[in-house]
This record gives sequence, structure tokens and C-alpha cells, in this order.
Amino acid sequence: MLETIKSFLCIKLIFLNLSNEKKLKIIKENKKLKKMLNVNLLDYKLVSGRYLIIDNNGYGKEYNSYNNQLIFEGEYFDRQRNGYGKEYNKINGKLSFEGKYINGKRNGKGKEYYTNGPLKFEGIYFFGRRYNGRGYGDDGSVLYELVEGRGNMYDLEYIINYSYSGQYLNGEGAEYFKNNKIKFKGIFFNGLKWTGYGYNSIGQIIYALNNGNGKVKELDCFGNLIFVGQYKYGKRNGVGKEFRNNFVKFEGEYLNGERKGKGKEYKDKSREILFEGIYLYDNRIKGKEYHKNGKLDFEGEYLFNKKWNGKGYDENGNIIYELKNGNGKVKEYDDNDRLIFEGQYIEGKRFGKWKKYNNNNKLIFEGECINEKIIGIAKEFNNDGILTFEGEYRNGTRQGNGTEYENNRVKFQGKYSNGKRNGLGKEYTPEGKINFIGVYLNGKRNGLGREYDSHGKVIYMGLYSNGEREEKGDYWKK
Repeated sequence: MLETIKSFLCIKLIFLNLSNEKKLKIIKENKKLKKMLNVNLLDYKLVSGRYLIIDNNGYGKEYNSYNNQLIFEGEYFDRQRNGYGKEYNKINGKLSFEGKYINGKRNGKGKEYYTNGPLKFEGIYFFGRRYNGRGYGDDGSVLYELVEGRGNMYDLEYIINYSYSGQYLNGEGAEYFKNNKIKFKGIFFNGLKWTGYGYNSIGQIIYALNNGNGKVKELDCFGNLIFVGQYKYGKRNGVGKEFRNNFVKFEGEYLNGERKGKGKEYKDKSREILFEGIYLYDNRIKGKEYHKNGKLDFEGEYLFNKKWNGKGYDENGNIIYELKNGNGKVKEYDDNDRLIFEGQYIEGKRFGKWKKYNNNNKLIFEGECINEKIIGIAKEFNNDGILTFEGEYRNGTRQGNGTEYENNRVKFQGKYSNGKRNGLGKEYTPEGKINFIGVYLNGKRNGLGREYDSHGKVIYMGLYSNGEREEKGDYWKK
């Protein structure tokens, strides 16, 4: 009995130290271990490229499965967001919302933020929608005010944005194009278009909805077609097509607003098939990718849209790599069959040497990547293949010491942070002589610095602000 307890504690200790994705994989494949550790797969909920981990106190975190970036943290009950929580931008990781949730939706007081940080909306939410409060521009100016869901609402941050008037959460309301023409008018139910008519940007009726059901044409705020297909209960359900630049980019089956079932992805204009297969929660599960000449590029299984198990082929049909559980050496090509990556996949993610090429197959970047992100020494090249930068990268951007080049000569040496010159650095003339030594902030001269003439003599020593000299310096020559 004692040995059994010791074994159990040892296994649990090892399990807790594993990465979230490895835990998930293990408990999915090992039913005995799952039972021993009393793990419920719903605690590792997989939906639309996210995975969720909840501790014993009901506090949880959601991560983007593509890059393991935190996208939500907060309180949970019955495996749904319930209580206070914070959402983070999937691209830059910055706070995008903080407030109260009930049954997975925003309900109660909350704040939204623009991607660059300023307050976007503050007020009360109801069933996930803004209900009472004020919306702000990124300069802090008040754009609109909502009272019990009534008023005009504008979202300035996204290309596909909407303007509402009326009781848009539940009841009569309207949705508008950028040109202020009506886009949809009728009854809304829990924020979904329910019963009414949809219009194009010149005021013509293009579809009708009855109790959330009907054949629909979705348009963006400029009037461009983005979807044609069947709605059921206010969401995409059944067969439909997605459009980009007025060309079909996807056609297939939907369930509850997401791709689920058979589908095909196309290249713009040419109607060449890029992928065909099975989808679940908008993610590829199993299928085939094709080269431009129609030959098979990859066939196999996917996990979170990443190639997982299968074989890759060149344009002549020869096998060039094989993936098992996301591991193997890989060559990747873009839609025009240009080589864009050569390296190692580990659990479906890029590790090792990463190379990028331009439209003429010239090398424009090479570096080391770990877990899909560039880390370590990397090189950048211009479109002619000439070196323009060499230095340290972290999390996919310049971070640390680096050197810029122009016409094969050193242009700058110094410190970088968040992709820009930050810290001490040196600038050089085309002849290779020092032109400036000083401090940089966000890519510009800021702080103490010295400038030199072509003979190496100091012509200014003093403070800089936003790239410009201050009025007075300790040493000055015209």
C-alpha cells in the first residue's frame, strides 16, 4: 500500500512539471493515468485554438495553442468564466479587457482597451455586449454613449466594424455600413440578427431572416461580400462559402458559426485548391495540401491547424519529409511554391534553423527559432540578398546587441529592445567613421550623446530629445 502511494505521488509530481500540451497529450492517450490522476479532459478544454487549465481553487488560464501565449486569466465555475477576469490581445499580449463574467460571457462592469493601450469602452455588459457606458477614441475623446443598449456605437479599431442604433441586444435595431446606409434592420436576440432584412451598400434587400434562419449574404462595413450560406439560430449552420477580394477562399460545412465537417480552401482568383479535408472548431483536423501545379504537398493529420502526422512531397511527387506526432525535418513552401522554411518541427512547432525568402527566392532572413519564435543570433537581408542586420533576437524581434549594415558597411552598432534602437549605440558614416555615440529611445536619439565631424572631432556634446539636439550643449561647433 505504501509503495502504491509513493508511486502515485511520484507520477503526480512528474506530471505537474510537464508543459500544458504534453499533459494534454498524455492524458488523452493514457486512460489509466487519467483515472489515477483524476484528470477531467474538460479541465483542458480544447476550443478554437485555445486550451484551458483550471486549478483546484477555480482560478484558470487560457492559452493560444499556436504560441502558448496567455489570452485569459480569471475565475471559473463549472468550467466557464464566472467572476472577475482579464483578456489579452492574441498578437501583442497586451490587456484588451478586464471585468466580470457570468456563464462565459461578459456581464457586469468592465473595460475594453485598444491594442496600443488606451481605454476603448467602460461600462456595463449584458450577455457579452456593451449595454451601459461610454466608448472612447484612442485619444481619450468620447465617441458615443449607450443607455440600456440604446444609442449609436462605433468600433474604430477594426476594418470590419459596425454601427448600431436601437436596442441592439434584444429587440428592434439596425446595423450600418461606413456610408451610413442600413446594413440590417429588424429584431436582435442576444446580440444576434434574428428577424429582419439585410441590405447591400446601395440600399437593396439581399436576404431575409426569420427567427435566426435563412440564406444569408454577409458583407463587411464597406459592402464587400465575405460569406454566403445558411443561417440557423442566428449563426452559420450548414453549407456556405467565405470570400476574400470577391473570390471564394473557403467552401464547406459549418456548425454554430464555425467550420465543422468537410471543406476546401482556395487561392485567390485562380481557384487552385490549397487544402481540402475535415475541420473541427475552425481548425484543420485531417486533409491534403497541394502545390501550385496541383501535385500533393502534404497529406495527414493536423493538431490546432499544425501538421502533426503525415508526409510532405515536392512538386514531382517525391516524399521529402515525414512527421510523427509533430516531429521531423521539414521544408515549407508558400502558395506560389517558394521555399520559405527549412528546419525542424518538434511537437508541431518550428525549432532550429528558420529561413525566409522573397518573391525571387532570395534569402531575406535566417535565424534560430524555439517554439515558433526567433531566439538568438539572426541575420536580415534586403531583396538583393545583401546583409542589412545581424544581432540578437528574442520572441521574434530584435532584442539585445545588434549591427546594422548599408552597402556592406557598418551603419549602426548598439542595443535593441522591442525591435528598435534602445540604449547605448554608435552610428557610422558611409566611410566607416564614427558619426555619433549616445543613447537611444524607441529608435531615436534621446539623452546624452556626442556627434563627430568627418575628421573625428567632436562638434556637439549634450542632450537629445526625440532625435533632435537640445538648444544648448556642453560643446558646440557650427
